[in-house]
Amino acid sequence: MLISGGVVVGMATTNDGVDMSETCMDCGRDTPHAVSVRIRTESTKAENAEFSREPYRVSECQVCGATTSTRMNNA
Repeated sequence: MLISGGVVVGMATTNDGVDMSETCMDCGRDTPHAVSVRIRTESTKAENAEFSREPYRVSECQVCGATTSTRMNNA
């Protein structure tokens, strides 16, 4: 669980140790990436936090450390 300014901003699933090969925009080539799904709270207001949780796909390059985050529910 990640806390930023007193607000819970994310929770990660466990990584099973399997890295995926993806294109890294920073490296400019296919590299191994650790991929996880995190639940993030998008609201900064405590009274709305429970209604603003959304899943994000987070991918971290294992070569350069660059991280990308994509909201999975773009409704």
